[in-house]
Amino acid sequence: MTEALYLVDAYLREFDARVVAASAGAAILDRTAFYPEGGGQPADVGRLIGRSGSEWAITDVAKSAEGIVHRFEGPSPPMGETVHGAVDWNRRYAHMRYHTCLHILSGVVYHQYGSDITGGQIYIDRARMDLSLPNFDRVLAETVVAEVNRIVDQALTVSVRFVPRDELDRDPGLVRVEAQLVPDVRELRVIDIQGFDAQADGGTHVRSTAEVGPVTLQKIENKGARNKRLYLSLEPAKLPPG
Repeated sequence: MTEALYLVDAYLREFDARVVAASAGAAILDRTAFYPEGGGQPADVGRLIGRSGSEWAITDVAKSAEGIVHRFEGPSPPMGETVHGAVDWNRRYAHMRYHTCLHILSGVVYHQYGSDITGGQIYIDRARMDLSLPNFDRVLAETVVAEVNRIVDQALTVSVRFVPRDELDRDPGLVRVEAQLVPDVRELRVIDIQGFDAQADGGTHVRSTAEVGPVTLQKIENKGARNKRLYLSLEPAKLPPG
């Protein structure tokens, strides 16, 4: 299996690894900082560079039973080859900011309105979240986003911790999605926003809510009796060092 470096350090954008499986257009590494698509967050893209200087442009990354698969066009690097990976940092950091933004939004509606999450999707320039709020309109949406911005402005620390799966029995609020979507693992990865909210999650996040920056409500949609959708956007941000 592939060691998922992004689970511990989302700011790691370059790394060295060894090719442990390969086929035309795909390779599995023993370790990677590339995020595979999942949980509403798109896959990273970037490149791999071999010892001879050969390069492979990574166009998609996905999980498999054998490990994390890196996809590209053309022949694969040789088995056992040591490669240097470089993540497209502009894209990754945008996803990190939006993912943390959605966690803040989720925390606001959960703690203040008792709403769970029914869906969500992150893009490089926007994000959406679906909520189980029966009475939802533009006024309520703007109230929620104002509270999100208040949390952002507090510059709360965002950290990662790992807890035993049975922690869910003591704190079911760690999961905001349907229970069957929680992976069958012995440890849960939890994203902890200092003094505000904690949620089980496998995505990449910024280190402080301040990095999210001002949040703007684009629009809302009614997708059903208990499924309301918000679209959010963020201001462009100066990239931090990796």
